[in-house]
Amino acid sequence: MRTAAPADYREGVSAPATDATDARAAHADGVERLLASYRALRPTATVRLAKPTSNLFRSRDRVEARGLDTSGLTQVIAVDAEARTADVAGMCTYEDLVAATLPHGLAPLVVPQLKTITLGGAVTGLGIESTSFRSGLPHESVLELDILTGAGEVVTASPTEHADLFHAFPNSYGTLGYAVRLRIELEPVEPFVALTHLRFHAIPDLIRAMNRIVETGALDDGTSVDYLDGVVFSADESYLCVGVQTAASGPTSDYTGQRIFYRSIQHADGATHDRLTIHDYLWRWDTDWFWCSQAFGAQHPLVRRLWPRRYRRSSAYWKLMRLERRYDIGNRIERLRGRPPRERVIQDVEIPIERTAEFLDWFLAEVPIEPIWLCPLRPRDDTDWPLYPLEPQRTYVNVGFWSTVPVGATEGATNRLIERKVSELDGHKSLYSDAFYPRDEFDALYGGDAYRAAKRRYDPDSRLLDLYAKAVQRR
Repeated sequence: MRTAAPADYREGVSAPATDATDARAAHADGVERLLASYRALRPTATVRLAKPTSNLFRSRDRVEARGLDTSGLTQVIAVDAEARTADVAGMCTYEDLVAATLPHGLAPLVVPQLKTITLGGAVTGLGIESTSFRSGLPHESVLELDILTGAGEVVTASPTEHADLFHAFPNSYGTLGYAVRLRIELEPVEPFVALTHLRFHAIPDLIRAMNRIVETGALDDGTSVDYLDGVVFSADESYLCVGVQTAASGPTSDYTGQRIFYRSIQHADGATHDRLTIHDYLWRWDTDWFWCSQAFGAQHPLVRRLWPRRYRRSSAYWKLMRLERRYDIGNRIERLRGRPPRERVIQDVEIPIERTAEFLDWFLAEVPIEPIWLCPLRPRDDTDWPLYPLEPQRTYVNVGFWSTVPVGATEGATNRLIERKVSELDGHKSLYSDAFYPRDEFDALYGGDAYRAAKRRYDPDSRLLDLYAKAVQRR
């Protein structure tokens, strides 16, 4: 533990010193470079972004064509502390966004778990975190956004202006356009988060406790809850991680060194307590990519001591993952060991909370993957988001599982099995990874009619990829 004073919410944070006027001018220059790169493409060329990072796990063909220049769209343009809003360039990472807002004692309403997720990416491709039980998904706190459409125009979309594009943009994955600027809501945060890890020996008991917190916003003793997620290690070992903001100073834990956050959750019975700075809480999962750093040996005590601290982060593991996929290293090793190749099962699915215990029982019996992440979600209001249609006033649980299993008799056998179970339970599946739906089922699940209407209006020449082609056919 380390002793921390209230000002430690700034720890690890260095807000940009750029003047607001300069930032807006730099953003305008970035937009001009983006448009110039669009105009430089052949009229028949498919429009793509030139991105240095990605948090997508879909298979896709390698593309040699030049992408759009987004190098000038990576900054926080302005933070309005009084209005509790921020204007942010579409390619700005949450790491940089949080660095700009925390010195004001503010944070985005939902901060996805990994530092290199961009704000534009979280809105067009969805994102979630432990505030989602009270704040929904990132796109629900967007007030307006500028979008570069497939037609090469930058339009401002809001609930009242280009409202069809505003509502169809979430879950379109860049197939209706790219976010150039977003204005988002911010919320006040305290310098620290006090954590309670509650142990459960039966998953239905955990789900009942989770549902009570979502419905009341508090623990049974009346303590207000600010953050809520959970981890399932097995059918008889699962945890709720309950976070409460606090200004009280005191010792805090550090999980960027030898200690590993998800292992700190485990205990024999009852509840354990922990404290983190708000900065370290927001990035508690990034250091070990939840628990996936284990695949690279980064959790072995000796390797961890030798692994530079600056590379203990999701972006470093992602680069290693790309190399593994490029050279098929994992399957080469499996062949040397006389074992079959493996299928990636990297998914997040939303299951209605009343069906979540049923899904987890089925999953633990059928799919050899653990741990499993749980994150409750409730839409903020009745707004219609047709490409990812969650029911208003209904609580869902995001179930995240990220590993591999032995290949089956058909391509994506386990992923297809999961897709069928999710649909059977009236759930939804995120599209950042492999999907195998037939076209008619995909259209029914992901707002096919609304999508095509927006596509005709904002990408009439189909310069951008089609969502089904991008998500399922993996072009």
